[in-house]
Amino acid sequence: MFPWIWLWAPQLRLPFSGDVAQDIEPRLDWFFNGIKPQAGDARIERQAFEVASYGDQLGVITELLLEWAQRLPADEQAASKPLQELRAIHKRIEAIKQAEDRR
Repeated sequence: MFPWIWLWAPQLRLPFSGDVAQDIEPRLDWFFNGIKPQAGDARIERQAFEVASYGDQLGVITELLLEWAQRLPADEQAASKPLQELRAIHKRIEAIKQAEDRR
C-alpha cells in the first residue's frame, strides 16, 4: 500500500461518534431506592425481593386465603363479597398465566 493513501481516506470523527461502552446489567436500584424510609428499609426489601417477588408473595397469600375460605360453610362463602372478588381476581390472573404459558 502507498504511504500517502491516507490523504484520500481520512477518518472523520463527528461529535459522539467515538467508541461506546455500555453496561447491560439490569439495575433495579431506582425501584428499591424509591421506597420511602418510613415504609421500610430498601436493603431489606431488595433482599426479600430476591427470595420471592411481590407477585410470588401475593400469590402464596391468595392461595392460602382461598384454601382457608373453603373451610367456611357454603352460606358464609356465598355471602362474602371480598371472598368472591378474591376468587375472581385469582381466576383472571391464572387465565393470564395460562395464556402466557401457551405462547
